[in-house]
Amino acid sequence: MITESLLLQWGAGEKKYEKGEYLFGEDDQVMYYFQVKSGKIKMFNLNEDGKLFIQGIFEAGDSFGEPPIFANSSYPAGAVAEETSVVFRLNRNVFIDLLKANPELHLQFTQVLAERLLYKSMQLREISGFNPEHRILSLFKYLSREHQSLPDTKFEIKLTRQDIADLTGLRVETIIRAVKTLEKQKSIEIINHKIYF
Repeated sequence: MITESLLLQWGAGEKKYEKGEYLFGEDDQVMYYFQVKSGKIKMFNLNEDGKLFIQGIFEAGDSFGEPPIFANSSYPAGAVAEETSVVFRLNRNVFIDLLKANPELHLQFTQVLAERLLYKSMQLREISGFNPEHRILSLFKYLSREHQSLPDTKFEIKLTRQDIADLTGLRVETIIRAVKTLEKQKSIEIINHKIYF
């Protein structure tokens, strides 16, 4: 999102997180703007029964956790390293100053946040009223949105069945059955246990 050179110029530091290490918890106070340099970060909520719901998975170049910076509130979800990861951290107040000094970057963030808001809206609609196959296909369409302009190519869904369940609010068993149904309907392909859309 923000170039590494600009982040460093504004005083961002790099922090390494081991797999399973928390960056912040739900309801923690916002301290930093976060951007992944390498690795994979998962933002999630846990319900009272311990069921995980993934809010997002972020990889190199992705930023995450920005809404509370703008709303001056605590985090609505926790974040954990899915694998060993290096993350840029920039003080939240410095991040705001950086955006004020770079209006084009501020506009990019507005676009990213708008896309995420649309995705959340889609998730709510899917969870509240559609069958598992429809929910899974909607997720795949969202994930492959940049790839869809390439004709006659398949997009590899780089998520585990558990990740798909956690992103759609379904159980893993339901995902397995629905994926088989989608394969029979030729909506997806499964090659060497990998899903292609």
